[in-house]
Amino acid sequence: MSEFIHLHNHSHYSLLDGAATIDGLVEAAVEQKMPAVALTDHGVMFGAIEFYQTAKKAGIKPIIGCEVYIVTQGTRFDKEVNPKLLAAGQGRGIYQHLVLLAKNFQGYKNLSKLCTLGHTEGFYYKPRIDMELLRQYSEGLIALSACPAGVVSFHLVAGNYEPARAMAVTFKEIFGDDFYLEIQNHSLEKEKSILEGMPRLAKELGIKLVATNDIHYIKQDHAVAHNVMLMIPDASANSASDYHNLRYQTDQIYFKSAKQMCDLFKGYPGAIEHTLEVAGKVEEFDITPKKPHMPEFPIPAESGVSTKGEYLEKLANEGIEKRYKELTPVIRERLEYELSMIKRMGYEGYFLITQDFINSAKRMGVRVGPGRGSAAGSIVSYALGITDVDPLKYDLLFERFLNPDRVSMPDIDVDFADNGREQVIEYVRQKYGAESVSQIITFGTLSSRAVLKDVGRVLGVPLSTTESITKLFPVNLGKVMPIAEALEEIPELRWVKDSSDEKIQELVHIAKILEGMNRNSSTHAAGVVIAPGPISDYVPLYKTPQTELMTQYNMLDLEVAGLLKMDFLGLRTLTIIENSLRLIKENYGVEIDVYSIPEDDSKTFELFGKGQTVAIFQFESSGMQEWLRKLKPNTISDLVAMNALYRPGPM
Repeated sequence: MSEFIHLHNHSHYSLLDGAATIDGLVEAAVEQKMPAVALTDHGVMFGAIEFYQTAKKAGIKPIIGCEVYIVTQGTRFDKEVNPKLLAAGQGRGIYQHLVLLAKNFQGYKNLSKLCTLGHTEGFYYKPRIDMELLRQYSEGLIALSACPAGVVSFHLVAGNYEPARAMAVTFKEIFGDDFYLEIQNHSLEKEKSILEGMPRLAKELGIKLVATNDIHYIKQDHAVAHNVMLMIPDASANSASDYHNLRYQTDQIYFKSAKQMCDLFKGYPGAIEHTLEVAGKVEEFDITPKKPHMPEFPIPAESGVSTKGEYLEKLANEGIEKRYKELTPVIRERLEYELSMIKRMGYEGYFLITQDFINSAKRMGVRVGPGRGSAAGSIVSYALGITDVDPLKYDLLFERFLNPDRVSMPDIDVDFADNGREQVIEYVRQKYGAESVSQIITFGTLSSRAVLKDVGRVLGVPLSTTESITKLFPVNLGKVMPIAEALEEIPELRWVKDSSDEKIQELVHIAKILEGMNRNSSTHAAGVVIAPGPISDYVPLYKTPQTELMTQYNMLDLEVAGLLKMDFLGLRTLTIIENSLRLIKENYGVEIDVYSIPEDDSKTFELFGKGQTVAIFQFESSGMQEWLRKLKPNTISDLVAMNALYRPGPM
């Protein structure tokens, strides 16, 4: 087993600052035979779920943490610069750094709460907490004093020993033996006073030292690539930057071996050993719930039933009678089978919640799509009004939607007219509480095309050159071909691989290192999460002055965290249909029900056969129009088959 464990590590979830993937961090820890490793991204917990799962799978202990921004003099609400901090060159004069590690599940919950409040209450340049919040949510957390911008270190860097001592005393009062004085050695001038002052503080105050490396990338030779990443936000086209001049003034912030760290800190007794002590304090807790956190659907008192199962059955039986003129044994058996399966899997609440907001949307005049994906295979969905497609008519399978052998939440994607989507979300907020409903984060990545353009901009490679390369990268199933694969398989790109131009070679080399890393965050176009209480009790939330409130976990990670996520898709086509129906009624006095339009209308199929399908969803591309003219479909089944086959896979 390793003699040392890395406790201060930034991944690419420290957006455009960390150049290490989660896989890279965990693989490096495994390679070094470290029994544990920490993740401490700047002010966020974006990668916590992925990190937890990846580390567990690799057989090492995940230490979930965060390097938070904290206001130690004043409050999180202050928007004024602290002159002393500004003079010391720290955090624009408005914050310092502190590393927090979750020792147990309570610590994880408290860390999540602190990360949320930093965004919702303390955001000013960065998501900031203050001493009040830290005291309130300190249970279950281990604190390290962080880097030269840390709560104790920045005083030492400024030559102010007594304020550093006072700050260390304060944090010891809060965390007791779970507060450690952090020392780092990246051969930086400002670290000298820290390396001198911290041992003195440790001796005087009885606080243990702990050695860390402020990891921002995995390998030392990734330093320039990391520096290029830092320059991406400010780089302009055709204007080369001095990208070899490292902004962080060191190439030492990589994943060093245990031996390297032991050699580096051999003059600091206990600093290495205490990394094992810290890791040993972290319990093996599970952040994935045994069952989903479902919001409670209120059963109307007038329904005459008391359980969700009974109410679901009541609504389904009432709905099925409206859907079919005659209830045959086949229909009844299918309904009973699906209801029994839904109850067995415990998803009654899911169906009740979904039918409620869909039917409420219809009552509000928001047009809803007939059904999307595997949910259309459910007769219960059809009976409840969730879908408007008869699964028996089209011989659709319920098991593709809900299968007891595949333990995962059902997934019903719902299309709303794009001009009414927000109205439906607001209804859900009103029903379950604003604190219980949130949008969901998504991350834009440095795909092969994007990273070549971004890196090219920093390196001063002409935009025309990078575009001549990136335009040749094919897209397969919605994903752009990776750089290495494209250079091997695309003959027109062979010149890039064989180029003797040093700038082109460096472009490719750096782009390969950064490829696939996160570039930015944004709001998921459709995702909405609904919790049984305040969402911040379950997962951390993210908000800046430029963004709305959203979860810090993406769609996949939210499912792992056990929260109910829904896709509320805003579809322009539905708005066009709604507007068309309204204009027909206004101008001609004719009211049309789109679901009563015959499916065998010959004039409609004539238009399809001529490829006259502009603005018809799924059929308006030039390629599809060409196939329509060739195949001349004349039934709905023909159109269904063409739509299914005209995909990147089949075609």
